[in-house]
Amino acid sequence: MNEESPYILGTDNQELFRLGVQHQVWAEEAQRGWRLANFKAGQTFLDLGCGPGYCTKELAFLAGSEGKVIGIDKSEGYIQFLKRVADTYHLNIEAIAADFDDMALRPNSIDGMYCRWALAWVPNPKEILAKVQEALKPKGKMVIHEYYDWSLLQTEPYKKSLAKGIAMALKSFKDSDMEIDIGRQLPYVLDDMGMKILSVRPMSKIATMDNGVWQWPQTFFQSYLPRLVVQDYLTPKEVDRALSELKELEGIKGASICTCLMVEIIAEKQ
Repeated sequence: MNEESPYILGTDNQELFRLGVQHQVWAEEAQRGWRLANFKAGQTFLDLGCGPGYCTKELAFLAGSEGKVIGIDKSEGYIQFLKRVADTYHLNIEAIAADFDDMALRPNSIDGMYCRWALAWVPNPKEILAKVQEALKPKGKMVIHEYYDWSLLQTEPYKKSLAKGIAMALKSFKDSDMEIDIGRQLPYVLDDMGMKILSVRPMSKIATMDNGVWQWPQTFFQSYLPRLVVQDYLTPKEVDRALSELKELEGIKGASICTCLMVEIIAEKQ
């Protein structure tokens, strides 16, 4: 899957695999959020920023034959991938390639919205949420998973070159016109919009070589650090040293990676 990437992390085959690993790590949290929001069969859901559709597929099984999932993403490649998934599993998924600013949703047409790491990559999250709010039916719910504190990403033991790679990755996000830690703002943003906040839940994970979480930061480092060379945040030698230290870390018994702090916000339309 190759295309002119609309994403800071790319949309190539390496990123497609990394997103699959990421979904495996966070799937249980997504499913818990859907249960807390009482998402159920027969309903219509919006998967905002669906990417290749790992969550869209699960939501479609949840919605059942009488329900529907609308997956919206600006990557045409990801949407084509999702369409093939929908055809393979005979799922009621409407996959739409569109920028969030251009998405057209009918008022009072959806029962629930889910998004994960979608609002951190847009410059106008409040405007996007307002469009979703209008599309929600009364008592419809948003389940949102976003970063609360990306800077908590760190390793134990400390590795100097890898720490610099992490710092430069965060700087690349901070230098953009997006807010990587949008999760901390969402409760009061949604409250100002008239949404009722039902719950705010922190989500954190510690990766070790003994659990499946390790692949999440590992694949991020392997995918994104080389991209920082093109962006002039790191040199090729600095990336090589950082990835070498990652390999060293994997050989240290008891080593760990504290991942970024996430937050779940569930809000209801009044």
